[in-house]
Amino acid sequence: MKELQKIEFSPIGVIHTPFDGKEKIPRQGRFGENNDGVVEIFPEFAKGLLGLASFSHIYLVFYFHQSEGYRLIQTTPRHHQTKGVFAIRSPHRPNGIGITIVRLKKIEGNKIYFSGADMINNTPLLDIKPYTTEIDDYPEADNGWLKTLPKEE
Repeated sequence: MKELQKIEFSPIGVIHTPFDGKEKIPRQGRFGENNDGVVEIFPEFAKGLLGLASFSHIYLVFYFHQSEGYRLIQTTPRHHQTKGVFAIRSPHRPNGIGITIVRLKKIEGNKIYFSGADMINNTPLLDIKPYTTEIDDYPEADNGWLKTLPKEE
């Protein structure tokens, strides 16, 4: 097998949220829709925001900068299920990359105001992508092992 080259990323901005630690962060952004945040895009990338304000939701791709190490097999905190890291959304991942869909409220200059924050304050932002129902919505999608769990009340 051909040896893979090392990949390096540099942040394009910083995500500001009300969370200084992981203790109060919702398990996913959609479960914390009242948690507002602000993305501060570095000035050299601000022109890339052109057209983004027309979308209601966006993906924030970020780095779990406070996560240390990973295990390929982990126990889920809520359901106490033993699963592989790629079958769960743990921040303890080989490359520490996180992704969250948030509701875009407004863009002012190089700042994106959003709701649905589920990341620690000062999280490095790697990328932004628009959420589109035409591309991203799969009504036939299956919830995998999660569908075997009892319904929450």
